[in-house]
Amino acid sequence: MRNKIQMKNPVVEIDGDEMTRVMWAWVKEKLILPFVDLKSEYYDLHVLNRDKTNDQVTFQAAEAVKRWGVGIKCATITPNAERVKEFNLKKEWPSPNATIRRILDGTVFRAPIPIKNIIPAVRFWKKPIVVARHAFGDIYDGVGIRFDSPGQAEIYFKSDGGMEKRVQFPRFPGPGVLQGFYNLDKSIQGFARASFKYALMSRLDLWFATKDTISKVYDARFKEIFNSIYENEFREEFQKAGINYNYYLIDDAVARVVRSEGGFVWACKNYDGDVFSDFVSTAYVGTLALMTSELMSPEGYYLSEAAHGTVQRHYYRYIKGEKVSSNPTALIFAWTRGLKRRGELDSLPELVKFSEALERATIKTIEEDNIVTQDIARISEMPGSKVVYTEDFIDAIAKNLEKMLKW
Repeated sequence: MRNKIQMKNPVVEIDGDEMTRVMWAWVKEKLILPFVDLKSEYYDLHVLNRDKTNDQVTFQAAEAVKRWGVGIKCATITPNAERVKEFNLKKEWPSPNATIRRILDGTVFRAPIPIKNIIPAVRFWKKPIVVARHAFGDIYDGVGIRFDSPGQAEIYFKSDGGMEKRVQFPRFPGPGVLQGFYNLDKSIQGFARASFKYALMSRLDLWFATKDTISKVYDARFKEIFNSIYENEFREEFQKAGINYNYYLIDDAVARVVRSEGGFVWACKNYDGDVFSDFVSTAYVGTLALMTSELMSPEGYYLSEAAHGTVQRHYYRYIKGEKVSSNPTALIFAWTRGLKRRGELDSLPELVKFSEALERATIKTIEEDNIVTQDIARISEMPGSKVVYTEDFIDAIAKNLEKMLKW
């Protein structure tokens, strides 16, 4: 038995809810701890603990990521009215992802994990599409009003220096709903630079899409900032790298994405990125469990996470004593990407190599050994797939990892 890989600085471990919480523990126990002397600062974002701490634990976790530079996050519940009743919560706490992303102010890059056994649903796609999602503002930090009678509303802004601006909505002739959201130039600039840098690093074209023809102030500001930063900071580098930057209206971009062969970075505003990252993952690899999700901030903060939810349906079966075949691949890649980033920052090549080996072991288990979870079996082109329960799938990965590391 070789000595475990030693770490210099900790990662921030952010635990979550339901079936992903169960898988998180299995992945850590079977694939990380036997090989790495893990240093982590642990934060429990289980919905009951968020309720107990009045959600302060979420803010503490985000500040820890800022302190240590690298976080690894499990999937968490964003409670609605039904969840409030189910868990007897004090209130509908906000999305922990939105809270953390607002504090870190970064860009989330989501990319499919290509598997040879799975052919994309869009027949034209031959290369992965990376969705760069702005992780700040928009409706995730917006405010809303429900009104029950006719009336009038306006947006009112007062600067610290006393300047006032007002913009009126059309008069409302009856009951309805109203929502307002915002963004900041600094955050949009960070989003643009992160997208351009990622495209250069990956040698991929960059697309950016909004609807500035309709949203003549909000979306137009995004377009203006992207164009300015490209012209002043990145045009020459893009030309040297042989890659392109293109701006499209969002509806045109969707049509182009479907007709393309892939192989580019698609930068989207927060809500658009939320929707289209799920679209790309489902159409490319058929499941969110085969999708990476990495947040990078202008200050260098990094957070890897599972791109999917808490797998609620499987969890209800699991707590009844049933075995389930949930796919832990995205959770595994959350760990590998986080540990790899820690290794890069701390100059620990052994930790980087371990992370890369664990990713290869996971893909080998699916592609070559044909050992899969039920979601992959439904979409795999490989005949005779061996469908296994989650723990058995993780055990098979562990065996491949031991061979690769010659453990």
